[in-house]
Amino acid sequence: MSRPDATGSGPTDPLPGNGRRRTAAIALVAALVLVAVVLAVLLQRPAESPEPAAGPSPGTSAATSSAASPTPSSPSATPPPPAPAGTETPEAGQTPVQPPVTVPPVPATTPPAPGTVPPQDPFPAGLRNQDLTAVPGAGNTVALTFDAGANAAGLPKILSALSAKGVAGTFFLTGNWAANNPDGVRQIVSAGHRVGNHSMTHPGFTGLSDAQIVQQVRGAEEAILAAGADPRPLFRFPFGERDARTIEAVNDLGYAAVRWSVDTLGWKGTSGGISAQIVSDRVMAALQPGEIVLMHIGSNPDDRSTLDADALPQVIDRISAAGYGFATLDALLAQ
Repeated sequence: MSRPDATGSGPTDPLPGNGRRRTAAIALVAALVLVAVVLAVLLQRPAESPEPAAGPSPGTSAATSSAASPTPSSPSATPPPPAPAGTETPEAGQTPVQPPVTVPPVPATTPPAPGTVPPQDPFPAGLRNQDLTAVPGAGNTVALTFDAGANAAGLPKILSALSAKGVAGTFFLTGNWAANNPDGVRQIVSAGHRVGNHSMTHPGFTGLSDAQIVQQVRGAEEAILAAGADPRPLFRFPFGERDARTIEAVNDLGYAAVRWSVDTLGWKGTSGGISAQIVSDRVMAALQPGEIVLMHIGSNPDDRSTLDADALPQVIDRISAAGYGFATLDALLAQ
């Protein structure tokens, strides 16, 4: 029986047991409705592709992520391209070596046909690497040689003396001299004398590069050939200036280097204290088998004397009187 309120009206609270049952029923119905709604939504949602794996979270280093998740090797992975042939794979810590530049193969040299003789020097091999100061094995003969690089003032006297005595000489011409005196070249050749190469412009050779040596020798050769003479294979260094390198360079161009046994010093002229008699005496003082005498065609630039030309008749007579004959430097090529 309920307790009356203060006013004396009916009961204010329902029975406790009945209230709890109603509340539980309402909650159960609400829950069932919610489950039904969720199931309906899930059944109607289409299947989706899985999201890609997320990268390392902010603050996580790449090294930590890599160490935590090593990439497994896969048989289907594409292998790296092979290294080019002839290269090495660098070890750890080394700088990779760049592949070499492809160079077209050099064609093989065709061997000489059977029975053929390989090219040889146009002079005896024994003359290589030398600057000859005498004609070896020449016996009692003397080679009279004349350098031409300045003017041709003494040429008429020299050619006249040689012709009168029946003697042949060797004339070393510069290319410039040959180009400026083509008639002189023809006179020398027509008289039966030998011609050699004395460079193009008469420079000292030890100060020249290899390329300049080629220019000097080939330039003179072309100029002398154009004037009607062939200087090969005789060469004389300007000023007598040479060393092992320049001698080899001249040899490689097909020339044997020829120096002299005695310089008459006639080129110094009377202004230099020389006379025709001194010229003759110097030749005789150096007389020997195979002697090579150096004389000059041009006149002294100061006094215009031509002492070698003036002394030549006496020189020939004295050499002949001593029992010697004469030869051109072609005697060298017969060794």
